[in-house]
Amino acid sequence: MSLKKEFTSGVFYTSLAKYSGIVISLIITSVLSRLLTPEDFGIVAIATVIISFFNILGDIGIGPAVIQNRNLSKSDLNHIYSLTILVGIALAAVFCVLSFAISSFYDDKELRPVCQWLSLSIFFTCANIVPLNLQYKSKNFRRIAIITLIVQIVSGICAIIYAFAGGGVYALVLSSLASSGILAMIYNYIARLHFSIYIDKSSIEKIFSFSMYQMMFNIINYFSRNLDKLLVGKYIGLSPLGYYEKSYRMMMLPLQNITFVITPVMLPVFAGIQDDRQLLVEKYNKVLSILSYISFPLSVVLFFCGKELILIVFGNQWMPAVLPFKILAFSVATQILTSTAGSIYQAVSATKQLFISGCWGAFFIVSGFIVAILFFPTLKAVCYGFLLSQLANAVQTFCLLYRTLDAKVTSLLRIILRPILAGCICFVVLQLTEFLLPENLNLIVSLLLKTIVGGLTWMVTISLLSPYSPCNFIMSRLKKSKHD
Repeated sequence: MSLKKEFTSGVFYTSLAKYSGIVISLIITSVLSRLLTPEDFGIVAIATVIISFFNILGDIGIGPAVIQNRNLSKSDLNHIYSLTILVGIALAAVFCVLSFAISSFYDDKELRPVCQWLSLSIFFTCANIVPLNLQYKSKNFRRIAIITLIVQIVSGICAIIYAFAGGGVYALVLSSLASSGILAMIYNYIARLHFSIYIDKSSIEKIFSFSMYQMMFNIINYFSRNLDKLLVGKYIGLSPLGYYEKSYRMMMLPLQNITFVITPVMLPVFAGIQDDRQLLVEKYNKVLSILSYISFPLSVVLFFCGKELILIVFGNQWMPAVLPFKILAFSVATQILTSTAGSIYQAVSATKQLFISGCWGAFFIVSGFIVAILFFPTLKAVCYGFLLSQLANAVQTFCLLYRTLDAKVTSLLRIILRPILAGCICFVVLQLTEFLLPENLNLIVSLLLKTIVGGLTWMVTISLLSPYSPCNFIMSRLKKSKHD
């Protein structure tokens, strides 16, 4: 299969799962948000942030290394798999013990049992590292998409049923455990790897250098991504954290369902052309070009639809989450673009440079959060700090990445100028639209009108400013299907 076919096939099946998943996720979240309190979501947000760190320690950078390395035998994979199992058991036990200290630090007794139950998810995640990434390495994107979608539906239904039964915060715990546990069982069954207490050192050495820098980057990225939640929960409160967490997760939905459709495909596909840097840069620039024409107008549409999205999905009690979401929406474009850089670093085995870039990114992001919390302890300030730090992070990310690839970063500037102009045009049109709409307009009607106006404006600007005309694409697809 050609590079283009591999990439488009992977993106198609991953998109199918993600875009179906976003609808399912919104439905599930919408129901749970009406059955549970902001404090319930705040409690789980704290536990999830800390669990994410333990998952990073459990991964040890092994996942991408399994995909990138072409010289791993079946025996090597068994030994690496055995290591992740042992690490998972140890980390789950440590987190369970630490639940007492975590509960005491946040002065919330409910956190202790929540953390203890969720410690099981750490083991499930570790046990799934090698089996899942073997599926990505084999480019089984269709299988991954189907399994992900089914598990998401099952775990969501379990959470809703338990919430209706009065499960409270434990409905969210059940959702997490069901999802990680079912996925681990399915992929372990498919992989048929063998566990052994004895671990061959030579198997680990084959991926050690790659994995160590990858793990250090993951740790740095974890703290820069989650420090805001830890600080908001401690110094502003768990209820404000619930509002912030909801606005943050809503902002992340388009990010996850655009870039996370592409980035899992990028590593296995681009790793296949890692020795041809010129071709790699050419294909990567094309990916960035397409994403730019999507992401900049999308940020604008999300900003203007912020109120409608939050209140329709979560309910009127989540009104304080509207302003944070609108501010965070402007960071979507830069995050979409920068999130692709990691796959390229991994594909060319430049995880040391990835770690360096992560350190600089952490410096900008952590500085933004600390300044906001210390001098302007409000959710609004935290969101502005996040936005500015993401802009700074994008600059350093691409400067270092293009230097690593021996390419000129000016080519990226030429790529994003027109998409930025498209975003500005969308902003002017939607600002005028919002001014003309009556204030008491039904939320659903308002959302539909803004989405339609934003979508039409996007199609016109893309047709005028870019080589990717949506109309031409649709017509070509129709002609091809008719010819077939």
